[in-house]
Order: sequence, then C-alpha cells, then structure tokens
Amino acid sequence: MLDELRHLLLIVEHGTFTEAARRAHLSQPALTASIRRLELALGARLLSRGRTGAELTAAGEALLPRARAALAAVDEGRRVVEEVVGLHAGEVRLGAGATACTYFLPPVLAAFRSRHPGVRLLLREAFTDQLEAALDAGELDLAVITAGERPPPGPFDRWRDDELIAVAAPGVDPVRAGWITFAAGSPTRAVLLARVPGADIVMELGSIAAVMANAAAGIGLALVSRTAVAADLSAGALVEVRRPWTPVTRRLAVRHRGLARLAPAAAALRELLLESSMVAATPGRRRARSR
Repeated sequence: MLDELRHLLLIVEHGTFTEAARRAHLSQPALTASIRRLELALGARLLSRGRTGAELTAAGEALLPRARAALAAVDEGRRVVEEVVGLHAGEVRLGAGATACTYFLPPVLAAFRSRHPGVRLLLREAFTDQLEAALDAGELDLAVITAGERPPPGPFDRWRDDELIAVAAPGVDPVRAGWITFAAGSPTRAVLLARVPGADIVMELGSIAAVMANAAAGIGLALVSRTAVAADLSAGALVEVRRPWTPVTRRLAVRHRGLARLAPAAAALRELLLESSMVAATPGRRRARSR
C-alpha cells in the first residue's frame, strides 16, 4: 500500500493523472490501477476527475494528512535502520570482570568509540556467573568471562589468556601472611581456594585496585593478573611470590547468544575484541573460532 499512497500524493501534488504518471515513471493506466487498488482496500472513492484535473473527495481529504504521516514515518524508520546498520547509531551492552574492565577493555573500547562515535557503549562490571545470567536474560549483548576448566554453556569465542600470580609488598612474610581477595563468586577467588584450600582470607574486596593497594600496603598476599600488577612490579611496590602452583593461566572468552542474534554494533565490537586478542597473542597463536 505504500506505493499506492505515494501515487496518491503525486496526483495531489501535480494535479493530474498524466503528470503524476510521468513523475512515477508509470503508464497512466498503471497509475489508475494503483489508485483503484487503494480505493478498494479502503472502501471509498478518493479522487474525482474534473475539467481542471483530479480532485480529492471528502474521503481523500480525510486520508491525505494521514498518508503523508505514514510515508514520513516509513522514511524515518528506513533512515534509522540505515544508521544502525551503518553503525552511525545504536547501542552495545558489554559486561566483564574487574580486571578486564580495568586493564584489557579500555583501549579496545576507546578504539571502538573512535570508529563509531554515534554508537552508545554500556559497560557492566560483575562476576562471570552474574554476567552469564544477564546475557541469557537479554540484558547484555556480549560478556568477557572466565572460561574455567569447562567450556561456557553458550556460544563463545576464545579471547585471551590471563596469567594469575601471587604478589605481596617487599618484606611481607609469605608463610605467615593471609590472603587479600575478592568477594565470594569471583573466579579469581575460586582459583585461589582450589589451590589453597582453607586459605586465611583477611580481606574481601570489590575491586582490583583495592586488592592491589592493600597488598602494596603490606596487609597480605594477593592472587592477581600479571598484567594488572606489571607497573607495580616494575616500580618495586609489589614483588612476585612464587608458589608451586603459580602462575595459573586462566582463559578469558567472549560470550554471546549466537552470531545471528548480534545487532550490527555488537557484531562490530565482537570483531574488534577478537582483533585485539590477536594483537596481544604470542606469534603463531591462531584466532579462536566461535562456537
């Protein structure tokens, strides 16, 4: 019916079937048939032909503003869709753990914003089980999670490996010191307790920055990402405390609900995340396949 409405507006604008047919690149019989289909669909005569050309009937007059509004809405909808597909607009909802949010994602998200400034980015920090629940509930488009020993339950891409090491302030007795770690539910805490059952946990904190600051203050040991503490190790604020079970390599993955269900903006961010993992990878490492 959209074409028929456009033909009606052409006739109103140009005053005759002849001129409207020329503008629409149609024969006059084809244009007449189009208007007839519209009249049959609406159950009313819309135009009458007089000596001065085509004129709207009362029904046609009533329809005219609504026809214009309908076509304007369709054109606006088409423009919005083109903006989203062309990544001039849209939104991506991403979730990740504390270490990824603080150390791995900022340069990737900055690069994405530079490429697609019209796309809104939303980042949520949470533990892996919380992120997977939010993803499955449709609250997130992508989530950077700890893959663990078993593959994630839904579609995912292997992203990068993160090496966990034990650190403490210089001079801290690693035998007597307790552990500073994250709250229950943290994958890093789970790794610690799997290697050190009954570990003496003296602090449960909510951020990687808080864990590192208290470790540097001499409160205790911390199991953290080597990437996160690289600057502190270099400056001597922290030292690596070697244990028989360290370092621990954990696999980070990008979870989603299936490639076919990703909006264009989310698909573009996924591609950029995977590109960043290839840059960070050691030579010869192959890009992970989506599952």
